[in-house]
Amino acid sequence: MNKSISILGCGWLGLPLGKHFSDKGYTVKGSTTNEEKLPILTENGIEAFRIQLNPQVVGENVDNFLNSETLLINIPPRISLQKVDAHVEQISNLITFIKTSSIKNIIYISSTSVYPELNREVFEEDVITPEQSASPTMVKAEKLLLALWKESSVNLTILRCGGLMGYERIPAKYFSGWKGLTTGDIQVNYVHRDDVIKVIETIIEDKIWNETFNIVSPIHPTRKEIYAKNCEELGFEMPEFVAPTEPQPFKIISSKKWLECSKYEFIYENPLDYYYKRAN
Repeated sequence: MNKSISILGCGWLGLPLGKHFSDKGYTVKGSTTNEEKLPILTENGIEAFRIQLNPQVVGENVDNFLNSETLLINIPPRISLQKVDAHVEQISNLITFIKTSSIKNIIYISSTSVYPELNREVFEEDVITPEQSASPTMVKAEKLLLALWKESSVNLTILRCGGLMGYERIPAKYFSGWKGLTTGDIQVNYVHRDDVIKVIETIIEDKIWNETFNIVSPIHPTRKEIYAKNCEELGFEMPEFVAPTEPQPFKIISSKKWLECSKYEFIYENPLDYYYKRAN
């Protein structure tokens, strides 16, 4: 039997991830909420499904979609657009389907936004409960999946990813020409999309299951350094930075646990070296 993976959410990360696994000979199934995107998935070697979580699981052939060894859940909560904890309901409803499926392994894409700004280096154990978190909804979703893992034979690995960058996602693009920014000396917690794809491949191939990992580049330059390099290389207007009137809260996300468990070597250790592609 070919190795198989189902990717719930074939967006900016999920689509190239699916193509990567398809190119490696995996059977890949992918979902989108947009019917117009179905042909794009097919063109990239992905069996395409239209599935929505409203928060009920809506779509044809959901059982077929979940007929894989590994499920990657990649549906970031749109907290500003949804009622509070809608994402928790999405995950709860999805779990009902997982329980009767052939899924053996789950990778859940979480976020380093779960960590409050503790003004120090932060580690996975700093946020265990929703009450400790700056993003309680995400931690509640993690807890639901952890409960599934505890009561079943399904493996689960949670990836708390930093700010996903690379290609056309260029930090300075979003602040080009801004005035009066006070966060220039704050260190960034970024990760390149190519590394996230390679990390997911490493977890599946090396069977690194039943852990929670921070996935961020291990070097943390300042925002000012990042924006200056982006602007110099890609032609954006440099934003203006000013000294803050009071200390700015921060967090430095540690990837130490992942590096020790996996012996992984980042493609891009330093966000100053990220590959970008400015759209014309």
